Amino acid sequence: MPSMSNKTRLVTLTLILILITTTASSALASRPGATATIEGPVMARVYFASQADLNLLATRLDVWEVHHAAGYLVALLRTGETTTLRQAGYRVEIDADKTADLGQPRKPIPGQVSGIPGFPCYRTVEETYASLAQLAVDYPDLAQWIDIGDSWEKVTPGGLAGYDLNTLVLTNQAIPGPKPKFYLMTAIHAREYATAELATRFAEHLMANYGIDPDITWLLDYYEVHITPQANPDGRKIAETGTLWRKNTHTGCIFSSQRGVDLNRNSSFKWGGVGASSNSCAETYRGPSAASEPETQAIQNYVASIFPDQRGPGDSDPAPDDATGVFLTLHSYWPLVLFPWGWTSGPAPNNAQLETLGRKFGYFNHYTVCQSGEPGCIYQTSGTTDDWAYGELGLAAYTFEVGTDFFESCDYFENTLLPDNLPALLYALKSARQPYLDPSGPESLDVAVSADPANAGTPVTLTATADDTRYDDGGWAGDEPTQAIAAARYSVDLPSWQAAATYPLDPADGAFDATIESLTANVDTTGWTPGRHVLFVESQDADGNWGVPSSVFLNITGGEFSPGLNPAESSGQADPGQTALYTLLLSNLGTAADSYDIQVSGNIWDTSASPDPAGPLNPGDSLDLSIQVTVPSSATFEMSDTATITAISQGDVSKTATATLTTYVRPLYDLTLTPDSAEASSLPGNTVTYELTVTNTGVLADSYTATTGGHTWDTQVVLPDGPLPAWDSAIMTVTVTIPADALYGDSETVQVTLTSQGDPTRFATSSLTSAVWEHVHFLPLIWR
Repeated sequence: MPSMSNKTRLVTLTLILILITTTASSALASRPGATATIEGPVMARVYFASQADLNLLATRLDVWEVHHAAGYLVALLRTGETTTLRQAGYRVEIDADKTADLGQPRKPIPGQVSGIPGFPCYRTVEETYASLAQLAVDYPDLAQWIDIGDSWEKVTPGGLAGYDLNTLVLTNQAIPGPKPKFYLMTAIHAREYATAELATRFAEHLMANYGIDPDITWLLDYYEVHITPQANPDGRKIAETGTLWRKNTHTGCIFSSQRGVDLNRNSSFKWGGVGASSNSCAETYRGPSAASEPETQAIQNYVASIFPDQRGPGDSDPAPDDATGVFLTLHSYWPLVLFPWGWTSGPAPNNAQLETLGRKFGYFNHYTVCQSGEPGCIYQTSGTTDDWAYGELGLAAYTFEVGTDFFESCDYFENTLLPDNLPALLYALKSARQPYLDPSGPESLDVAVSADPANAGTPVTLTATADDTRYDDGGWAGDEPTQAIAAARYSVDLPSWQAAATYPLDPADGAFDATIESLTANVDTTGWTPGRHVLFVESQDADGNWGVPSSVFLNITGGEFSPGLNPAESSGQADPGQTALYTLLLSNLGTAADSYDIQVSGNIWDTSASPDPAGPLNPGDSLDLSIQVTVPSSATFEMSDTATITAISQGDVSKTATATLTTYVRPLYDLTLTPDSAEASSLPGNTVTYELTVTNTGVLADSYTATTGGHTWDTQVVLPDGPLPAWDSAIMTVTVTIPADALYGDSETVQVTLTSQGDPTRFATSSLTSAVWEHVHFLPLIWR
């Protein structure tokens, strides 16, 4: 075929693709009894001439890989697409090996009883949900398993049963907020097996190491982790059969095997632009309208409810340097760390800061780090979740493209993907307080103390390493600037931003003059109470940038024999006839090995401890002590029971440690309403609409009555359809009309009260303040 200009080829391809789709649809519709199926897919290399060429191909094709240096992409081509591309002047090479692999059956491994068939390392949707829900049962003071919305099948009449979109929230609930937040979302593209499992393993790693790893402990004490592990559960169930399903299951395409909306092209920010198809059969179909899909709505509403809006409305408006929050979504495959913008080749206003944090991630997972819309990175996309999170809220937003395959082998997952990315996720969590500032500073590594445990009053040497060099972007855009270390500090029991005092660490060689420095400090423990303490260490570079903290435990003893129990107080709840579970950390804070007898006292309800006796433990060691409290079948709401758990040293029975556990009967009817306050603004005569999440925290299904008070402006409340099942959530809306004669600065607060119909003594409230012209809001606004 004679060569074509780039512009001519783009136009030709567009017209041919439209023609072939229309012709196929018409032909199928004209055949009585025809079934909507497509046969004969092939894997092929398609060569492109320019970035614009690539952007168009990525809109039309199911692109798996992009090799910029060689000038080709790898795509799954369906019937007719190979011919179409060649007619448009493209060079297309069929990859026989990859094509043959498409037809390989996905069968369970002999003896496999769980997981996706052929991939026992990956849990199914149901298994993922069960594992994470169990974390909330096993760690009730640290984990909550909440429902933030529904899948397309669940909300569509006549469809399949569908799924809830659940989110795991991890934080020490005994320590009040507000706290910096890290949001992790996975499996929005159904066929990307490794992503949901990586998030699940991350959650399990955090829970298993709380109280053991000092960094994980303080992170869960003072930060929040929010994980949505299955953002597209309907599509994922299809992909679990071995089908390369990407989208959700929204109907609309005439070919049933190609139906669905690409949820990562459906977000409301810059929806409908480059890299998103209007063809309902395309793998990148953007949906009929912005945020049309219930999965998209659930995620956007939830994220907007937990993070403030920190960026102005203009494309060039940066988020402030001290903005808080990290948003991260996991995809596969192709080892990349991507950051906004994707919708344009131009840089985001916070490009330098986004690149710096991205290079931190690249240091840990060894991926190439680049702006997704930048020429040579991948290709431009619009309506993506990370562009939405940054564009609408100013969050430091990223996509990790993990691994080397959609159906990643378990061997690669366990031995490479998981160990490479867990440290990157931990750093993402560490950076959540100030993601545009802290990654520019040095890391504090290898934090250690010279003696642990130590007697109160004994000097202890604290050591660490300050390192300002740990960046890597995979050779994409040059090295991150590094500076000499200029200072270091430590605080005791609280991070520096909450501590009453900080103390300096000195360079071990006597001078701060290198990008990597050994640090030391003498810690005076005089007057410290027996028990476990935390030392937080931070380092600063010559440009004044402080890095994220790292920490170490220091146990102060009360003598030769000294047990410790942590936490000292805890509470939980269970249904009548059910069991509440607690986990206490039993530590040897003495200077001699010891074992412990466990005594339960003060309780009425059946309470047991395991192991009993516990130990032996060497000085400084610890173990998990499991406590089970059984609520009597006859117990009623508002009854409770308190048990005192005492660990008694066998070396010296006068040395004990105690913890108090209070167990409540879960109420038959109860609810929460979040957020409990919000602010919004608009012009006189306009309306503002608040979206509140009501969660049924009782045992039985319930409906609710709404009342409003304290206001004169017209206020309308729309309740969710009821009744709401136990532990389910739904959105209610409150619309406030600002009077046409309201003046600048006028405001009014309405108190919204939601009352249980099952038990009118149970209610929840939210205070909503509407103002004229104030452009500050903490919930998404709907302008009418």
